[in-house]
Parts: sequence; C-alpha cells; structure tokens
Amino acid sequence: MDLVTNKINVDDLIIMALKEDVPNEDITTNSIIKDRTLGKFTLICKQDGILAGIEVFKRTFELLSNEVQFNINYKDGDIVKKGNIIGEIISDIRVLLTGERTALNYLQHMSGIATYTHSMVKLLEESGIKLLDTRKTTPNMRIFDKYAVKVGGGHNHRYNLSDGILLKDNHIQAAGGVAKAINLAKAYAPFVRKIEVEVENLDMVREAVQAKADIIMLDNMAPDMIREAVKIIDGRAEIECSGNITKENIEKLKGIKIDYISSGALTHSAPILDFSLKNLQLL
Repeated sequence: MDLVTNKINVDDLIIMALKEDVPNEDITTNSIIKDRTLGKFTLICKQDGILAGIEVFKRTFELLSNEVQFNINYKDGDIVKKGNIIGEIISDIRVLLTGERTALNYLQHMSGIATYTHSMVKLLEESGIKLLDTRKTTPNMRIFDKYAVKVGGGHNHRYNLSDGILLKDNHIQAAGGVAKAINLAKAYAPFVRKIEVEVENLDMVREAVQAKADIIMLDNMAPDMIREAVKIIDGRAEIECSGNITKENIEKLKGIKIDYISSGALTHSAPILDFSLKNLQLL
C-alpha cells in the first residue's frame, strides 16, 4: 500500500479529519493573527521508535495551503530516538497552528503502530512466521493503520470484507457447520479466491481439512493444542494462529510450525509515539 499514490482516498480522509477539528474556523488563531505571517516550526521526536506517517503529516498542511515548505531529515521506517529533530516546516503561522494537532495525531498514531509492530516482528525473528494485522482498526483510519503495520515490518491480512473470504464462528453457525460453510463459499466465490476458516477445536480442524480449506485459522488455542492441530493438518492447508496475541505472549508460538500469526493488538492497542512541534519562529 502506497499512500503517496493513493491520494484519492488519503486526501478525502485527511480533509474529514481537518473538518472535524475546524468545522468553521480556528477561532483561537484567527483572534490573535490577522494577516499572513511567515513562521517556522521544528518537529521533535520525544520517544525512541519507528517513524511512520511523515508523508501524511506533510499532506495535512499541504491541504491547508499550497505555500508550505518542509525540510525533513527522516523517512518512514527509520529508527528515531528521543530528541531527534525530524525536520522543519515553514508556512503562514495560521496554517501551522491550525494543522498542528491533526498532523501530529496522524504521525503519533501511525508511528506508534509501526513501533509496536516492529517489536513483535523482532520477537519472531528466524521463525519463518509472518506477522499479520486484522480488521480491528479505527474507523476511517484503516488505510493509515495498515500502512503503518507494513512500515513496522508486518504484513497486511485482508484489507476489507471484499478482499478475501474468512469464515468465522458466526458464519459457520449461520451455515450449519464448518464443511457446509466451506462448500457454500467455494460454490459462490471465484476459483482464484482462497478460502480461510476459523476453528476453535480439533474436531473443527479435521472437518476443515476434509473440506479442503486453503487456510485454517486456529483461534484462541493453547500451544499444545496448536501442535496437535499442525499434525492433523499435515501440510494440507496454510496455518494461521490468532486470538489475543500480544508482545507479551507471542514468543510461545515461535517454535511451532505455523505460517502466520494475526494480532489485532497491532492496530487497536499500540501506544502512540510522541512528537511535538516546538520552537515557533517568525520569519
């Protein structure tokens, strides 16, 4: 996912965020600055982590004015340290003050996700297991959340409900069983689509294998049960593990022969990475 070439979607979302913060005017800024006044802000990193969202940060100001200059010292994916000067931004002070909070919100949120993702990827080093995100994203933030996961070294699971077939517990119950759900999906979906099914016990694993699911998601299983499931599957489907997997417990799965681990925590529980715009100078 390339945010730079996806400006059709990205711009609309950033404009929505700006409208949320500035429905009519920035009454505080407009009350103290009447005329165009050129100024400069310094963007400072306040925590160690992985930078993500710098282009979104820049774009937020660009949508407020076509007279904005940036001197940026880092790019997305770079390791940043507390105290690093990420760069400078020059524009009308009214633009800088009005866009400040929205731009920082994006940068802090996305960098937090990238940093948390990176820490989990490091814990899986040399295991061959790919770390995936989920659809547990903030509404209207998915394109940014999933981009940040990739910047942090993770991989994107399906992007939306149109992007892939994943038969979860409620789908299975509605269909009347694992095999029925898989067969209905096969009959409906184009043959090029993989069919993934979520299972919660070993009987469901056996049923999914017999129905020839392409990917079997082992949901909330203990490590010993996962090992038994791997034996049952025996290479006949790709294996994904999911269910409350975080930085604190992911290593318990490292030695098991699975293909993927998906974690909603990447996008719903990552703390922000703190940045600030400081040292306002009149030019």
